[in-house]
Amino acid sequence: MDQYIIKGGNPLVGEVEIGGAKNAALAILAAAIMTDDTVRLENLPDVNDINVLLEAIGGIGAKVERVDRHTAVINGSTIGDISVDYEYIKKIRASYYLLGALLGKYKKAEVPLPGGCNIGSRPIDLHLKGFRALGATVDIKYGAIVASAPDGLHGTHIFMDTVSVGATINIMMAASMAKGNTIIENAAKEPHVVDTANFLNSMGANIKGAGTDVIRIRGVEMLHSTNYSIVPDMIEAGTYMFAAAATRGDIVIKNVIPKHLEAITAKLEEIGCEVEEFDDAVRVISAKKLRRTHVKTLPYPGYPTDMQPQIAVALALASGTSIVTESIFENRFKYADELTRMGACVKVEGNTAIIDGVDKLTGARVSAPDLRAGAALVIAGLAAEGITIVDDIVYIQRGYEDFEGKLKSLGAEIERVTSEKEIQKFKLRIG
Repeated sequence: MDQYIIKGGNPLVGEVEIGGAKNAALAILAAAIMTDDTVRLENLPDVNDINVLLEAIGGIGAKVERVDRHTAVINGSTIGDISVDYEYIKKIRASYYLLGALLGKYKKAEVPLPGGCNIGSRPIDLHLKGFRALGATVDIKYGAIVASAPDGLHGTHIFMDTVSVGATINIMMAASMAKGNTIIENAAKEPHVVDTANFLNSMGANIKGAGTDVIRIRGVEMLHSTNYSIVPDMIEAGTYMFAAAATRGDIVIKNVIPKHLEAITAKLEEIGCEVEEFDDAVRVISAKKLRRTHVKTLPYPGYPTDMQPQIAVALALASGTSIVTESIFENRFKYADELTRMGACVKVEGNTAIIDGVDKLTGARVSAPDLRAGAALVIAGLAAEGITIVDDIVYIQRGYEDFEGKLKSLGAEIERVTSEKEIQKFKLRIG
Protein backbone atom coordinates (compact mmCIF):
# COMPACT_ATOMS: atom_id res chain seq x y z
CA MET A 1 0.00 0.00 0.00
CA ASP A 2 1.41 3.38 -1.02
CA GLN A 3 2.16 5.96 1.67
CA TYR A 4 3.55 9.46 1.78
CA ILE A 5 6.45 10.22 4.10
CA ILE A 6 6.97 13.90 4.78
CA LYS A 7 9.53 15.97 6.63
CA GLY A 8 7.74 19.17 7.54
CA GLY A 9 8.86 22.65 8.43
CA ASN A 10 9.78 24.05 5.00
CA PRO A 11 7.75 26.98 3.62
CA LEU A 12 6.47 26.05 0.16
CA VAL A 13 7.78 28.54 -2.41
CA GLY A 14 7.57 28.65 -6.20
CA GLU A 15 5.10 28.08 -9.03
CA VAL A 16 2.66 25.21 -9.60
CA GLU A 17 0.49 24.45 -12.63
CA ILE A 18 -3.10 23.33 -12.08
CA GLY A 19 -4.63 20.56 -14.21
CA GLY A 20 -8.14 20.02 -15.56
CA ALA A 21 -11.04 19.79 -13.11
CA LYS A 22 -11.68 16.19 -12.07
CA ASN A 23 -15.35 16.86 -11.30
CA ALA A 24 -15.96 18.53 -14.67
CA ALA A 25 -13.98 15.88 -16.57
CA LEU A 26 -16.00 12.99 -15.09
CA ALA A 27 -19.30 14.48 -16.27
CA ILE A 28 -17.89 15.48 -19.66
CA LEU A 29 -16.39 12.02 -20.28
CA ALA A 30 -19.82 10.48 -19.69
CA ALA A 31 -21.47 13.06 -21.97
CA ALA A 32 -18.89 12.34 -24.71
CA ILE A 33 -20.58 9.00 -25.50
CA MET A 34 -23.88 10.75 -26.33
CA THR A 35 -22.84 11.25 -29.96
CA ASP A 36 -21.85 8.65 -32.57
CA ASP A 37 -19.19 11.07 -33.80
CA THR A 38 -15.65 11.34 -32.46
CA VAL A 39 -15.00 13.64 -29.50
CA ARG A 40 -11.55 14.89 -28.50
CA LEU A 41 -11.07 15.97 -24.89
CA GLU A 42 -8.03 17.95 -23.74
CA ASN A 43 -6.76 19.03 -20.30
CA LEU A 44 -7.99 15.80 -18.70
CA PRO A 45 -6.36 15.24 -15.30
CA ASP A 46 -4.37 11.99 -15.08
CA VAL A 47 -5.95 10.70 -11.87
CA ASN A 48 -7.46 7.36 -10.85
CA ASP A 49 -11.13 8.41 -11.08
CA ILE A 50 -10.68 9.53 -14.70
CA ASN A 51 -8.83 6.35 -15.65
CA VAL A 52 -11.55 4.15 -14.09
CA LEU A 53 -14.32 6.00 -15.96
CA LEU A 54 -12.40 5.69 -19.26
CA GLU A 55 -12.15 1.93 -18.62
CA ALA A 56 -15.88 1.74 -17.91
CA ILE A 57 -16.68 3.61 -21.14
CA GLY A 58 -14.42 1.24 -23.08
CA GLY A 59 -16.09 -1.67 -21.26
CA ILE A 60 -19.51 -0.89 -22.77
CA GLY A 61 -18.02 -0.85 -26.27
CA ALA A 62 -17.03 2.77 -26.93
CA LYS A 63 -13.70 3.37 -28.68
CA VAL A 64 -11.33 5.09 -26.25
CA GLU A 65 -7.89 6.26 -27.32
CA ARG A 66 -5.55 7.91 -24.82
CA VAL A 67 -3.59 10.22 -27.15
CA ASP A 68 -1.36 11.44 -24.34
CA ARG A 69 -1.48 11.89 -20.58
CA HIS A 70 -4.07 14.69 -20.78
CA THR A 71 -5.90 13.98 -24.04
CA ALA A 72 -8.43 11.30 -24.98
CA VAL A 73 -10.41 10.61 -28.14
CA ILE A 74 -13.77 8.88 -27.65
CA ASN A 75 -16.24 7.47 -30.16
CA GLY A 76 -19.55 6.16 -28.81
CA SER A 77 -20.89 4.71 -32.09
CA THR A 78 -19.74 1.18 -31.19
CA ILE A 79 -21.48 0.97 -27.79
CA GLY A 80 -23.20 -2.40 -27.66
CA ASP A 81 -24.16 -2.59 -24.01
CA ILE A 82 -26.11 -0.17 -21.84
CA SER A 83 -25.26 -2.16 -18.71
CA VAL A 84 -22.11 -0.87 -16.98
CA ASP A 85 -19.85 -3.40 -15.25
CA TYR A 86 -19.85 -3.21 -11.43
CA GLU A 87 -16.10 -3.79 -11.07
CA TYR A 88 -15.31 -0.52 -12.81
CA ILE A 89 -17.92 1.54 -11.15
CA LYS A 90 -17.88 0.55 -7.50
CA LYS A 91 -14.68 2.59 -7.14
CA ILE A 92 -16.08 6.00 -8.09
CA ARG A 93 -19.05 8.19 -7.27
CA ALA A 94 -19.44 9.81 -10.69
CA SER A 95 -20.51 6.53 -12.31
CA TYR A 96 -24.06 7.85 -12.09
CA TYR A 97 -23.35 10.30 -14.94
CA LEU A 98 -23.45 7.33 -17.30
CA LEU A 99 -27.16 7.04 -16.41
CA GLY A 100 -28.03 10.48 -17.80
CA ALA A 101 -25.79 9.98 -20.84
CA LEU A 102 -27.07 6.49 -21.78
CA LEU A 103 -30.69 7.33 -20.99
CA GLY A 104 -30.49 10.48 -23.12
CA LYS A 105 -28.94 8.68 -26.09
CA TYR A 106 -30.41 5.15 -25.96
CA LYS A 107 -33.50 5.76 -23.79
CA LYS A 108 -32.33 3.01 -21.43
CA ALA A 109 -29.47 2.45 -19.00
CA GLU A 110 -28.33 0.12 -16.25
CA VAL A 111 -25.64 1.40 -13.88
CA PRO A 112 -24.63 -0.04 -10.48
CA LEU A 113 -25.21 2.15 -7.44
CA PRO A 114 -22.17 4.40 -7.08
CA GLY A 115 -19.13 4.07 -4.80
CA GLY A 116 -16.57 6.77 -3.93
CA CYS A 117 -15.43 8.45 -0.70
CA ASN A 118 -17.43 7.88 2.45
CA ILE A 119 -17.99 11.53 3.37
CA GLY A 120 -21.66 11.15 4.22
CA SER A 121 -25.05 10.38 2.77
CA ARG A 122 -25.25 11.33 -0.89
CA PRO A 123 -28.67 10.09 -1.94
CA ILE A 124 -29.45 9.80 -5.62
CA ASP A 125 -33.20 10.34 -5.17
CA LEU A 126 -33.03 13.72 -6.94
CA HIS A 127 -31.43 12.08 -9.98
CA LEU A 128 -34.16 9.43 -10.10
CA LYS A 129 -36.92 11.99 -9.53
CA GLY A 130 -35.58 14.00 -12.48
CA PHE A 131 -35.41 10.97 -14.80
CA ARG A 132 -38.97 9.99 -13.85
CA ALA A 133 -40.17 13.55 -14.54
CA LEU A 134 -38.62 13.24 -18.02
CA GLY A 135 -40.76 10.13 -18.62
CA ALA A 136 -38.44 7.26 -17.68
CA THR A 137 -39.33 4.34 -15.45
CA VAL A 138 -36.60 3.90 -12.86
CA ASP A 139 -36.07 0.95 -10.51
CA ILE A 140 -33.29 -0.29 -8.27
CA LYS A 141 -32.69 -4.00 -8.87
CA TYR A 142 -29.85 -6.23 -7.73
CA GLY A 143 -27.73 -3.25 -6.66
CA ALA A 144 -28.15 -1.36 -9.94
CA ILE A 145 -30.26 1.55 -11.18
CA VAL A 146 -32.29 0.41 -14.18
CA ALA A 147 -33.93 3.17 -16.23
CA SER A 148 -35.85 3.03 -19.48
CA ALA A 149 -38.06 5.26 -21.61
CA PRO A 150 -39.36 3.12 -24.51
CA ASP A 151 -41.50 6.02 -25.76
CA GLY A 152 -38.61 8.47 -25.41
CA LEU A 153 -37.93 11.24 -22.92
CA HIS A 154 -40.02 14.40 -22.95
CA GLY A 155 -39.31 17.91 -21.70
CA THR A 156 -40.70 18.94 -18.34
CA HIS A 157 -40.43 21.43 -15.46
CA ILE A 158 -38.26 20.14 -12.59
CA PHE A 159 -37.79 21.87 -9.24
CA MET A 160 -34.80 20.54 -7.29
CA ASP A 161 -35.70 20.05 -3.61
CA THR A 162 -32.09 20.74 -2.64
CA VAL A 163 -29.16 22.05 -4.65
CA SER A 164 -27.36 19.02 -6.13
CA VAL A 165 -24.47 19.24 -8.58
CA GLY A 166 -24.69 15.58 -9.63
CA ALA A 167 -28.46 15.62 -10.17
CA THR A 168 -28.34 18.94 -12.07
CA ILE A 169 -25.72 17.56 -14.47
CA ASN A 170 -27.41 14.17 -14.87
CA ILE A 171 -30.84 15.64 -15.62
CA MET A 172 -29.26 18.23 -17.96
CA MET A 173 -27.56 15.44 -19.97
CA ALA A 174 -30.71 13.34 -20.32
CA ALA A 175 -32.90 16.39 -21.11
CA SER A 176 -30.53 17.60 -23.84
CA MET A 177 -31.81 14.72 -26.05
CA ALA A 178 -35.44 14.71 -24.83
CA LYS A 179 -38.37 15.90 -26.96
CA GLY A 180 -39.37 19.48 -26.13
CA ASN A 181 -38.25 21.92 -23.48
CA THR A 182 -37.02 21.28 -19.93
CA ILE A 183 -36.61 23.82 -17.14
CA ILE A 184 -34.51 22.92 -14.07
CA GLU A 185 -35.16 25.26 -11.13
CA ASN A 186 -32.96 25.56 -8.02
CA ALA A 187 -30.14 24.15 -10.18
CA ALA A 188 -26.54 23.93 -8.93
CA LYS A 189 -24.29 26.75 -10.21
CA GLU A 190 -20.83 25.17 -9.79
CA PRO A 191 -18.19 25.76 -12.50
CA HIS A 192 -18.33 22.08 -13.51
CA VAL A 193 -22.10 22.39 -14.19
CA VAL A 194 -21.27 25.31 -16.52
CA ASP A 195 -18.39 23.40 -18.13
CA THR A 196 -20.59 20.35 -18.81
CA ALA A 197 -23.29 22.59 -20.33
CA ASN A 198 -20.69 24.33 -22.51
CA PHE A 199 -19.39 20.95 -23.65
CA LEU A 200 -22.88 19.67 -24.53
CA ASN A 201 -23.58 22.93 -26.38
CA SER A 202 -20.35 22.47 -28.34
CA MET A 203 -21.84 19.12 -29.49
CA GLY A 204 -25.05 20.82 -30.62
CA ALA A 205 -27.17 20.78 -27.47
CA ASN A 206 -29.32 23.82 -26.64
CA ILE A 207 -28.76 24.67 -22.95
CA LYS A 208 -29.16 28.17 -21.53
CA GLY A 209 -28.73 29.51 -18.00
CA ALA A 210 -26.02 27.18 -16.67
CA GLY A 211 -24.33 29.00 -13.79
CA THR A 212 -27.68 30.45 -12.64
CA ASP A 213 -30.37 28.67 -10.63
CA VAL A 214 -32.64 28.23 -13.66
CA ILE A 215 -31.39 26.11 -16.58
CA ARG A 216 -33.47 25.93 -19.78
CA ILE A 217 -32.91 23.08 -22.22
CA ARG A 218 -34.40 22.58 -25.66
CA GLY A 219 -33.97 18.93 -26.61
CA VAL A 220 -32.22 18.00 -29.85
CA GLU A 221 -32.37 14.76 -31.82
CA MET A 222 -28.66 14.19 -32.12
CA LEU A 223 -25.29 15.53 -31.02
CA HIS A 224 -22.12 15.85 -33.11
CA SER A 225 -18.33 15.75 -32.77
CA THR A 226 -16.35 18.38 -30.91
CA ASN A 227 -12.90 19.26 -29.56
CA TYR A 228 -13.07 20.51 -25.99
CA SER A 229 -10.67 21.51 -23.22
CA ILE A 230 -11.65 20.91 -19.59
CA VAL A 231 -11.83 23.91 -17.21
CA PRO A 232 -9.01 24.21 -14.58
CA ASP A 233 -9.57 22.48 -11.22
CA MET A 234 -10.57 25.04 -8.56
CA ILE A 235 -10.23 22.47 -5.75
CA GLU A 236 -6.69 21.49 -6.73
CA ALA A 237 -5.87 25.22 -6.93
CA GLY A 238 -7.44 25.87 -3.52
CA THR A 239 -5.46 23.00 -1.99
CA TYR A 240 -2.15 24.62 -3.01
CA MET A 241 -3.44 28.00 -1.82
CA PHE A 242 -3.95 26.57 1.67
CA ALA A 243 -0.62 24.71 1.47
CA ALA A 244 0.97 28.16 1.11
CA ALA A 245 -1.05 29.48 4.06
CA ALA A 246 -0.25 26.60 6.44
CA THR A 247 3.48 26.42 5.66
CA ARG A 248 4.04 30.23 5.70
CA GLY A 249 4.90 29.96 2.02
CA ASP A 250 4.67 32.01 -1.17
CA ILE A 251 3.16 30.14 -4.14
CA VAL A 252 2.06 31.27 -7.60
CA ILE A 253 -0.75 28.96 -8.74
CA LYS A 254 -0.98 29.00 -12.55
CA ASN A 255 -3.69 27.97 -15.04
CA VAL A 256 -6.67 28.96 -12.87
CA ILE A 257 -9.82 31.04 -13.24
CA PRO A 258 -9.56 33.50 -10.31
CA LYS A 259 -13.34 34.13 -10.37
CA HIS A 260 -13.92 30.47 -9.37
CA LEU A 261 -11.64 30.94 -6.35
CA GLU A 262 -13.31 34.02 -4.85
CA ALA A 263 -14.76 32.28 -1.76
CA ILE A 264 -11.37 30.64 -1.04
CA THR A 265 -9.47 33.90 -1.63
CA ALA A 266 -11.81 35.80 0.72
CA LYS A 267 -11.13 33.34 3.57
CA LEU A 268 -7.37 33.38 2.99
CA GLU A 269 -7.34 37.17 3.21
CA GLU A 270 -9.53 37.00 6.33
CA ILE A 271 -6.99 34.77 8.12
CA GLY A 272 -4.07 37.04 7.24
CA CYS A 273 -2.68 35.89 3.88
CA GLU A 274 -1.98 38.18 0.97
CA VAL A 275 -3.57 37.08 -2.33
CA GLU A 276 -2.66 38.62 -5.68
CA GLU A 277 -4.84 37.89 -8.71
CA PHE A 278 -3.67 37.79 -12.33
CA ASP A 279 -5.52 36.88 -15.54
CA ASP A 280 -4.99 33.14 -15.14
CA ALA A 281 -3.00 32.84 -11.91
CA VAL A 282 -3.11 33.69 -8.21
CA ARG A 283 -0.27 34.23 -5.75
CA VAL A 284 -0.67 33.41 -2.06
CA ILE A 285 1.81 34.86 0.44
CA SER A 286 1.63 33.78 4.07
CA ALA A 287 4.12 35.97 5.92
CA LYS A 288 2.68 36.24 9.43
CA LYS A 289 0.81 34.28 12.07
CA LEU A 290 -2.62 33.26 10.80
CA ARG A 291 -5.79 34.64 12.43
CA ARG A 292 -8.96 32.85 13.50
CA THR A 293 -12.17 32.89 11.44
CA HIS A 294 -15.53 31.19 11.04
CA VAL A 295 -16.41 29.34 7.86
CA LYS A 296 -19.55 27.54 6.65
CA THR A 297 -19.60 25.33 3.57
CA LEU A 298 -22.29 26.19 1.04
CA PRO A 299 -23.18 25.44 -2.60
CA TYR A 300 -21.27 27.58 -5.14
CA PRO A 301 -20.57 30.51 -5.03
CA GLY A 302 -20.27 29.85 -1.28
CA TYR A 303 -17.27 28.26 0.39
CA PRO A 304 -16.80 24.73 -1.11
CA THR A 305 -17.25 21.60 1.01
CA ASP A 306 -14.27 20.10 -0.89
CA MET A 307 -12.06 22.84 0.64
CA GLN A 308 -13.24 22.37 4.23
CA PRO A 309 -10.48 20.01 5.53
CA GLN A 310 -7.76 22.21 3.98
CA ILE A 311 -8.89 25.39 5.75
CA ALA A 312 -9.19 23.40 9.01
CA VAL A 313 -5.46 22.62 8.85
CA ALA A 314 -4.62 26.32 8.42
CA LEU A 315 -6.97 27.26 11.28
CA ALA A 316 -5.35 24.62 13.52
CA LEU A 317 -2.23 26.83 13.29
CA ALA A 318 -4.03 30.17 13.63
CA SER A 319 -4.28 32.28 16.78
CA GLY A 320 -7.62 32.07 18.60
CA THR A 321 -10.67 29.83 18.23
CA SER A 322 -12.22 29.15 14.81
CA ILE A 323 -15.53 27.47 14.00
CA VAL A 324 -16.00 25.37 10.85
CA THR A 325 -19.60 24.43 9.98
CA GLU A 326 -20.24 21.71 7.39
CA SER A 327 -23.66 22.08 5.75
CA ILE A 328 -23.25 19.67 2.82
CA PHE A 329 -21.87 16.29 4.03
CA GLU A 330 -22.25 15.00 7.57
CA ASN A 331 -19.15 12.76 7.56
CA ARG A 332 -16.62 15.36 6.55
CA PHE A 333 -14.81 15.63 9.90
CA LYS A 334 -13.25 12.17 9.95
CA TYR A 335 -9.81 13.79 9.67
CA ALA A 336 -10.23 15.53 13.06
CA ASP A 337 -8.84 12.59 15.08
CA GLU A 338 -5.87 12.36 12.71
CA LEU A 339 -5.10 16.08 13.11
CA THR A 340 -5.35 15.67 16.88
CA ARG A 341 -2.56 13.06 16.69
CA MET A 342 -0.41 15.84 15.25
CA GLY A 343 -1.11 18.17 18.17
CA ALA A 344 -4.11 20.08 16.80
CA CYS A 345 -6.92 21.01 19.14
CA VAL A 346 -10.13 20.10 17.29
CA LYS A 347 -13.47 19.32 18.90
CA VAL A 348 -16.31 18.10 16.68
CA GLU A 349 -19.91 18.60 17.71
CA GLY A 350 -22.44 17.45 15.12
CA ASN A 351 -21.80 19.38 11.90
CA THR A 352 -19.42 21.85 13.57
CA ALA A 353 -15.71 21.71 14.40
CA ILE A 354 -14.34 24.05 17.06
CA ILE A 355 -10.63 24.60 16.44
CA ASP A 356 -8.35 26.19 19.03
CA GLY A 357 -5.19 27.26 17.22
CA VAL A 358 -1.83 25.90 18.42
CA ASP A 359 1.70 27.22 17.88
CA LYS A 360 2.86 24.14 16.00
CA LEU A 361 1.90 20.68 14.77
CA THR A 362 4.22 17.70 15.19
CA GLY A 363 4.75 14.77 12.85
CA ALA A 364 2.76 11.56 13.38
CA ARG A 365 1.47 8.53 11.50
CA VAL A 366 -1.98 9.36 10.15
CA SER A 367 -4.45 7.82 7.73
CA ALA A 368 -6.29 9.55 4.87
CA PRO A 369 -10.04 8.95 5.40
CA ASP A 370 -11.06 10.39 2.00
CA LEU A 371 -9.73 12.39 -0.95
CA ARG A 372 -9.82 15.98 0.35
CA ALA A 373 -9.07 15.09 3.98
CA GLY A 374 -6.07 13.11 2.71
CA ALA A 375 -4.73 16.17 0.89
CA ALA A 376 -5.31 18.25 4.04
CA LEU A 377 -3.30 15.78 6.16
CA VAL A 378 -0.41 16.08 3.67
CA ILE A 379 -0.56 19.88 4.13
CA ALA A 380 -0.53 19.33 7.91
CA GLY A 381 2.55 17.11 7.53
CA LEU A 382 4.30 19.78 5.45
CA ALA A 383 3.59 22.39 8.13
CA ALA A 384 4.48 20.13 11.08
CA GLU A 385 7.75 19.71 12.91
CA GLY A 386 9.38 16.31 12.26
CA ILE A 387 8.24 13.37 10.16
CA THR A 388 4.68 12.49 9.14
CA ILE A 389 3.56 9.30 7.41
CA VAL A 390 0.21 9.39 5.60
CA ASP A 391 -1.40 5.99 4.97
CA ASP A 392 -4.21 5.13 2.49
CA ILE A 393 -3.06 7.66 -0.09
CA VAL A 394 -5.04 5.78 -2.75
CA TYR A 395 -7.79 8.29 -1.87
CA ILE A 396 -5.52 11.22 -2.68
CA GLN A 397 -4.47 9.64 -5.99
CA ARG A 398 -8.14 9.59 -7.01
CA GLY A 399 -8.15 13.35 -7.42
CA TYR A 400 -4.65 14.90 -7.43
CA GLU A 401 -2.27 14.39 -10.33
CA ASP A 402 1.39 13.96 -9.36
CA PHE A 403 0.71 15.46 -5.92
CA GLU A 404 4.13 14.66 -4.48
CA GLY A 405 5.93 15.82 -7.67
CA LYS A 406 4.22 19.22 -7.64
CA LEU A 407 4.86 19.63 -3.90
CA LYS A 408 8.55 18.73 -4.35
CA SER A 409 8.85 21.42 -7.01
CA LEU A 410 7.75 23.88 -4.29
CA GLY A 411 10.46 22.70 -1.90
CA ALA A 412 8.55 20.03 0.03
CA GLU A 413 10.43 17.02 1.40
CA ILE A 414 7.96 14.28 0.50
CA GLU A 415 8.27 10.79 -0.99
CA ARG A 416 5.78 8.17 -2.02
CA VAL A 417 6.90 4.87 -0.48
CA THR A 418 5.61 1.31 -0.46
CA SER A 419 7.62 -0.34 2.31
CA GLU A 420 9.10 0.15 5.78
CA LYS A 421 12.55 -0.14 4.16
CA GLU A 422 11.88 2.94 1.99
CA ILE A 423 10.63 4.84 5.06
CA GLN A 424 13.92 4.10 6.88
CA LYS A 425 15.89 5.15 3.79
CA PHE A 426 14.03 8.50 3.71
CA LYS A 427 14.68 9.08 7.42
CA LEU A 428 18.40 8.36 6.97
CA ARG A 429 18.62 10.65 3.95
CA ILE A 430 17.05 13.64 5.66
CA GLY A 431 19.06 12.98 8.82
